[in-house]
Amino acid sequence: MEILIISGLSGAGKSRVAAVLEDMDFYCVDNMPVALMPKFAELCLATRGRYERVALVTDVRALENLGELFIALDEMRDMGCDHRILFVEASMETIVKRYKETRRRHPLDPDGGDLAKAVNREIEMLAPVREQADVIIDTTDLTLGRLQRRLFSIFNKNSEEKPMHINIISFGYKYGIPIESDLVFDVRFLPNPYYVSELRDQSGLDEPVKQFIFEYEQTKEFFKKLQEMMEFLIPCYIEEGKRHLVISIGCTGGHHRSVAIAQALNDFLTEKGYPVDCIHRDIDKT
Repeated sequence: MEILIISGLSGAGKSRVAAVLEDMDFYCVDNMPVALMPKFAELCLATRGRYERVALVTDVRALENLGELFIALDEMRDMGCDHRILFVEASMETIVKRYKETRRRHPLDPDGGDLAKAVNREIEMLAPVREQADVIIDTTDLTLGRLQRRLFSIFNKNSEEKPMHINIISFGYKYGIPIESDLVFDVRFLPNPYYVSELRDQSGLDEPVKQFIFEYEQTKEFFKKLQEMMEFLIPCYIEEGKRHLVISIGCTGGHHRSVAIAQALNDFLTEKGYPVDCIHRDIDKT
């Protein structure tokens, strides 16, 4: 069993690191008392493989006696638990700015008297932990996306990174916009097969309807621009740490135009290597 101890400066991003590690299949426990760490490791071992990767987050409030931490680590090593220490830090200016933005109180400055002094004191207190750390990450200039890639490169070296998952939803405006949408595109400006009698009872999944929609120059131009927008936007979302994207495409009833465009976008993004699910929400509604 692998145990990762996450420590570091308050406001440096330990909780965010833990959230990323959870997406990497670590079982994370926040604010674990040092004295309970060996007992917790023992319980995890008793599950016979259910908890193979565990991350325990501890902060300065639980590390007043640093000797207790190193004793706990020795006990876990004697149990056969491999462990590493990840120390998270950031510049003084960054930590002060984060606390002012969130209006939270630093654990060593509960009265809000001198934040900079509290940060300096914490740096001194945690210096022995930093010296023993296997990995040190400075989050000063890291976006969430860069933090994810940094953690992935360290802790998932033998695995393939999970790319962004994309859901494409075709819908009819008469039934409402999907509330889970991140991006919404209105294709009601495109020629409507509904007014062609032989196409009315078909859907955007049927070849005659697709041919009708895509034979128009405005459809071709729109879809070209949509492809270009996706090629620009998706890497930007990934850079900022977004892992799920919902793209909704709507027409009047959700039968023809939105379905054809959504399906074409699904094929395009699949070719680009993104995991995509395409749902035609209103295709069977009357």
